[in-house]
Amino acid sequence: MHSLLDGIRLVAFDLDGTLVDSVPDLAAAVDAALCDLGMPAPGESRVRDWVGNGSMVLIERALRDALGRDADPERCRQAHERFLVHYAQRPCNATRLYPGVREALETLRSAGMILVLVTNKPEAFIAPILEHFELAGHFSLCLGGNSLVRRKPDPLPLTHAAEHFSISPANCLMVGDSRHDMAAGRAAGFRTLAVPYGYNHGEPVAASGPDGVVESLRELV
Repeated sequence: MHSLLDGIRLVAFDLDGTLVDSVPDLAAAVDAALCDLGMPAPGESRVRDWVGNGSMVLIERALRDALGRDADPERCRQAHERFLVHYAQRPCNATRLYPGVREALETLRSAGMILVLVTNKPEAFIAPILEHFELAGHFSLCLGGNSLVRRKPDPLPLTHAAEHFSISPANCLMVGDSRHDMAAGRAAGFRTLAVPYGYNHGEPVAASGPDGVVESLRELV
C-alpha cells in the first residue's frame, strides 16, 4: 500500500479525470447543445480544458468561447437544458476507465477501507457510469455536484462524507485530478493525492501542492 494510506480509513475519489475519461461524451453533448442553438461546436480539445466545475460552468465556458462574451442567464439555461438532454442519452458511449482504477478500487475495498465518490457531475449521471463499468458496488456513498448546497472546491462534500461514517478527517484521503479536489481536501482536513492525467484547466496538478502524486491509481496498492 502507498505510504499516504497509512492510518487512512476512508478514501474519497473524484470521478471525471480521476476514475474515467468522460470528455469524449461530455464534448459530444456540449457540441450538440450549442448546435441546437445555432452556434458552432467547440470540439473535444476545447472542452477538455473546461471540465471540472459542474455542468453549468462547463456550458457557461462553452458559450463564452462561442460568443466572445458571457452569455445571458436565459441562454445559459437553454444551453444547459439541451446539454443535459444530449448527455443523458449517451453518457458512456466513448467514456473509458483509466488504467489501474479497477485494481485499486477492488484492493482498497478488500482491505476494509470505506470508498466514497465525490464529484461535481450532476448526481443523475453518476449511477449510469458506475453501473456501466461495474463499479457501483465499490462505493458506500456517492455525492454529485447537486447533492448538497455546496460543491468542490468547498470542503462540504468531504466533511459530510467523513461525518456520515463518523471518521476523523485526519483518517481520510481525497484522490483527484484538479486543484479544486486538492483545495477541497485540504480545507476538509483530508490528506490529498493527485493524478496528473486528468483535467486541471491546462495546469499541472502538482502545482496545487498535494501530499502526493501517482501516475496511476495502481500505485496506491
